[in-house]
Amino acid sequence: ETLKAFDREVNAFVDYMFGPRDARVRGWFLLDSYLPTFFLTGAYLLCIWLGNKFMKNRPPFSLRPHLIVYNLGITLLSFYMLIELILATWEGGYNLQCQNLHSAGEADIRVAKVLWWYYFSKVIEFMDTIFFVLRKKSSQITFLHVYHHATMFNIWWCVLNWIPCGQSFFGPTLNSFIHVLMYSYYGLSVIPSMRKYLWWKKYLTQAQLIQFLLTIVHTLSAAVKPCGFPFGCLMFQSSYMATLVILFINFYIKTYRKAPSRTAVKETPVTTEIKNGFHKDYFAAANGLQNNKKAQ
Repeated sequence: ETLKAFDREVNAFVDYMFGPRDARVRGWFLLDSYLPTFFLTGAYLLCIWLGNKFMKNRPPFSLRPHLIVYNLGITLLSFYMLIELILATWEGGYNLQCQNLHSAGEADIRVAKVLWWYYFSKVIEFMDTIFFVLRKKSSQITFLHVYHHATMFNIWWCVLNWIPCGQSFFGPTLNSFIHVLMYSYYGLSVIPSMRKYLWWKKYLTQAQLIQFLLTIVHTLSAAVKPCGFPFGCLMFQSSYMATLVILFINFYIKTYRKAPSRTAVKETPVTTEIKNGFHKDYFAAANGLQNNKKAQ
């Protein structure tokens, strides 16, 4: 009874903050109450802390088969979401510049169903960090990595409850495309015989930054030419994406623009900072990345 009362208070508070929820997603798994999303996020952060303590004096696990299956699964899920979002928005005649929440009828429901899978994929992607912990890749568990994973899951709970279609489609469409490339790359990279064929690794960094910038431009375009999509949501999304752009540019400058000193080059091999063309912060930043060094 205490938990139920707490649940009612929490949901009453978020309803007060954001207004009435979209009735079309009532009853969908994990959406009616914020507590499951909140507790799963807390469990994620707790697993990082406890997992690092547990692994401190233990050898890293060898997870090559698990990583292959995991990355293949996320690749296929991302490909499904990409294709389904393209088909659903085409069916609904979505306006690329600005699309409201109710004009496309059944196509809006179809988009919302795909975006629910996008939201749910964010809790699956918590495993990115768990694999880092179990493999003792603590250098990959940076602030940017944890910040991105934890916030995305919570933000998309809000998106599904209040703006589950319309203008919300664009970011997940781009991100699903990027994830097809990224997860397939990291899945293949744990197979030694495949690494010589992964010539496109250097373009992933550029694609990630382009994704952030295009999402911001698309979001702000709806503010320039309004179509009824909530203005506050547009501003929040633009601000959040801007934080990712800032953090990502910081990584990009460190990796590609700042030449290492002679002392640093002598003391630290390049492979400790640049791994197969990527700075370690990039692997930590990207949504769902795995270490592309030789599998344990």
